[in-house]
Amino acid sequence: MGYSDKKQSRIWPLLFLFSAFILVMLIGILCSLKWGQSQVSWQTLFEAITYQGNDKAHLYIQTLRLPRAIMACLVGIQLALAGLLTQLTTKNPLASPHIFGINAGAALAVAVGLVAVPHFGNFGLIGFAFVGAALGALLVWSLAGTGNKQYVRLALAGITIHFLMSSLTEGFIIMNQQATDSMIFWLVGSLNQAAWTEVRLILPFFVGGVLLFSLMLPSLRMLLLDDEIAAGIGGRIHFVRGISILLVIVLAGSAVALCGPIGFVCLIVPHIARSLVGTNLTILGPLTALLGGVLLLYADFLSRFIAFPFESPVGIVTAAIGAPYFIYLARKQGGTR
Repeated sequence: MGYSDKKQSRIWPLLFLFSAFILVMLIGILCSLKWGQSQVSWQTLFEAITYQGNDKAHLYIQTLRLPRAIMACLVGIQLALAGLLTQLTTKNPLASPHIFGINAGAALAVAVGLVAVPHFGNFGLIGFAFVGAALGALLVWSLAGTGNKQYVRLALAGITIHFLMSSLTEGFIIMNQQATDSMIFWLVGSLNQAAWTEVRLILPFFVGGVLLFSLMLPSLRMLLLDDEIAAGIGGRIHFVRGISILLVIVLAGSAVALCGPIGFVCLIVPHIARSLVGTNLTILGPLTALLGGVLLLYADFLSRFIAFPFESPVGIVTAAIGAPYFIYLARKQGGTR
């Protein structure tokens, strides 16, 4: 079998894999549009998504369920790519923006914004989230320093900053008694308030982040090598790592600002994708993004039925899935070492 035959034999399984997950995502979107607090018929659903009707049921799907499903896909893709970039940048398979202080920093900044400027718009909260995410990342990297033990110190510093900022966030929530319930709901991670306004706000960050990630794919391969080897072949490893961290801040910060710090999506999705296709970033990146959208879409769908007919934060579902998987990964990594 020649090289071209081997290459073609690998393409068909990958096409089937991507096609299967795209189909799963489309099915998830249909389920998200049809089932929830109020039932709708298939005919009503078809009329709503094709904009052939404008009664109450059609408007309910068009203005509430449809943007919520789209938001779940966009945020899931952003968080999954942010997790993959964090793991590549830190060379730590258990790393994620949530663990390394980026999500906690964004959450703290948003909580401060909600307390200090309660009537600030969502676009302003995104700005607060960026500042907080950058502050969290800066603190972690400054505490980790440089040297052979940097990646070990990154984990310790990240956990420390995460708990510090989480405690400060809880303090600001206590100070703002009037918005305690809504802020706690947001801190767990929720898509309940997603509407077309939020979709339009996050769309530029989503498009810009995904486009920059795609353009950086050739350079990101250097992060798979040791720093000495990458520098030896002429790679600008520090520049690539810096751009990667900025991209994580953009992807994770905008998602946290609008939907709260949804946990574990950043951590588990890259591992699932890596177990399916390996470490080839050309394939791993798109599959990670696709799986992130699928996971958060179905997690949001399941969250509607935890306390039916009342809504539950999607972070409850992702935590229920992610916590056991994180324990499994930690034990696996420990056993490997």
